[in-house]
Amino acid sequence: MDEERRAAVASMLGARSVAVVGASARAGSFGERMVTEALRGSARVHLVNPRYHHIGELSCASVLSDLDEPVDVALLGVPDSALLDQLRAAADAGARSAVLFGSAHGLRDEVRTVAADAGMAVCGAGCMGFVNNAVGVRALGYLEPDPLPRGSVTLVTHSGSAFSTLLRANRGFGFRLAVSSGQELVTDTADYIDYALDDPGTGIIALLMETPRSVTRLRRSLLRAAERGVPVVILTVGGSPRGRAMVAAHSGALAGEGAAWQAFCASTGAVRVGDMAELADTLELFAAGRRSHRRGSGRIATVHDSGAERALTADLAHELGIEFATLSEATVATIGERLDEGLAPTNPLDVWGTGADTRGLFAACLRAMADDPGVGVTALAVDLVTEFDGDTAYADAVVDVAKQTDLPLAVLASVASAIDRPTVQHLRDNGIPVLEGARSGLAAMAHLARWPLAADTEECVVDVVRQQRAMSAAGFALLADYGVPVVPTRTAHSHADVCAAAAEIGYPVALKTVGVEHKSDVGGVVLGIADEAHLTDAYLAMAESLGPSVAVSAMAPQGIEVSVGFVRDDAFGPLVVVAAGGTLVELLADRVIACPPVSRRRARELVDSLRIRPLLVGWRGAPPVDVEALIDVIVAIATMAVELGDVFDAVEANPVIVSPLGAVAVDVLTVEKPSPTTT
Repeated sequence: MDEERRAAVASMLGARSVAVVGASARAGSFGERMVTEALRGSARVHLVNPRYHHIGELSCASVLSDLDEPVDVALLGVPDSALLDQLRAAADAGARSAVLFGSAHGLRDEVRTVAADAGMAVCGAGCMGFVNNAVGVRALGYLEPDPLPRGSVTLVTHSGSAFSTLLRANRGFGFRLAVSSGQELVTDTADYIDYALDDPGTGIIALLMETPRSVTRLRRSLLRAAERGVPVVILTVGGSPRGRAMVAAHSGALAGEGAAWQAFCASTGAVRVGDMAELADTLELFAAGRRSHRRGSGRIATVHDSGAERALTADLAHELGIEFATLSEATVATIGERLDEGLAPTNPLDVWGTGADTRGLFAACLRAMADDPGVGVTALAVDLVTEFDGDTAYADAVVDVAKQTDLPLAVLASVASAIDRPTVQHLRDNGIPVLEGARSGLAAMAHLARWPLAADTEECVVDVVRQQRAMSAAGFALLADYGVPVVPTRTAHSHADVCAAAAEIGYPVALKTVGVEHKSDVGGVVLGIADEAHLTDAYLAMAESLGPSVAVSAMAPQGIEVSVGFVRDDAFGPLVVVAAGGTLVELLADRVIACPPVSRRRARELVDSLRIRPLLVGWRGAPPVDVEALIDVIVAIATMAVELGDVFDAVEANPVIVSPLGAVAVDVLTVEKPSPTTT
């Protein structure tokens, strides 16, 4: 973000003066709510509405130009029919920024132009405004909690409903800054993140996003957060726009809803959550400030008072792919000494036996679990129901342990409506997060146990000379130019050409039709042709049914088939796709997605995430293949994606045969980006 843009955003979010345009004295009106909220804040408030001379004790100007100072932010509570005129008036009066509550339907380009010409920041359109708890600014068109719970969370959400919901969540976290950013016509999420990261009081950033804007700047901002050690939790809505209209290539067809977001979060070290409950539990757990000393262990531990609920938790964790830590011998021994006869010192742990010394028993087991070197996050998994006999042993046990250690600790409940609220408040007052759902809470625990996630900060500098050369290359030549090994291949258009190509390459050869996507489905591939006679028969049959143009290739060694390519996403740009390859690519649907550039570390993670990974290390006596050679191919095609992502909608090497001898591409599909339509 350039300095002018940064300064405009800072003036808006840290406003010392505000103009309420459309201010009203009419009870229940939008204008009245704007005034009420502005007066709750710390900024000097100016009212603008030609219908009033005064509203309450404040004078009311007819127009913005009548104000005695240029304001930091103008709240434009006017209908769309008056929006552009009022935005221009704000710009002419020297306002540094504006909040647009209306939809700006049909006016969005004009809004951007006015703001750009004036160097203004703009929150909205279609937003609810913002609250900056750090400096006391309230720029809202709707009544929100006053005071807003204070804490270290910066919230930026495209959804106004989610904005109000989270501000009223009554959870164990509070806000430093909360922004309902709406359509983000001018000022976007990256701007808000950068502002938050300039504030040392920001401890965690929460984003609810429908569509990414300014992806390059957003990525840079998220990487900056990762470098600073500030967790970013993202709830995405709607998945990737390209998921609705992928290009006609295997790679593209496999990059389904949400895949682009998942890759983007993985590349930037952001935590991606699935719904509002998971977002709230994750924020509460991270906001508690407890961090594991076993960075990124990814494993959890739970202590239960019910054997059945312990089993349910284990089932749910398995479904979610969450791992319980294997306890050390020392931990097993420590716990085993405290358990009643018949109970086993395992993780997850059922502690309930005779009920003797509940507080001491649970505290000892929780502390032993938390101290275990393999555990990232520990939770007491009890339902915290109201105890009619006044027993507080469960809460007391957790508070006891929390005073003894700074390791991550939480209480995990199953049914939010059954939780005893005074008990929950007591726990939260002592810095202990209470997770209000088994599924969302377990997911939150896993997020913290895995954090910090390794962001892929490797840079890729575009090689302009190679880019220009590669743009004119096709198919195998394109792959080879980026260092991807390819089988020797010749294109032929007649029987004589085919025979000459095979003689040059050397038998056995493969014969493939060209210009067809699923060649095997239409009889367009013949493998292992041993001599000219068999080649002649195969070519004549193929030419008759599919046309005379073919490719003659050397046979690759036996190995595992993998697809490696990239597909261009409308929002995120090129996405690297690695998948189980060959003719089963769609059937297996075994694929992983990454945002380029891709480091060798990230490429290895992609390979390790494939379900076919066991085949690569040797399955049932088969020799292991050269995984490092496959990683070379992935990194090379990721570099191609960076350099040629604006030239091709998709490039796919499928299959890449990976064997003990290396990796080699035996087929390639390219889809050029359509030229802009001219009129």
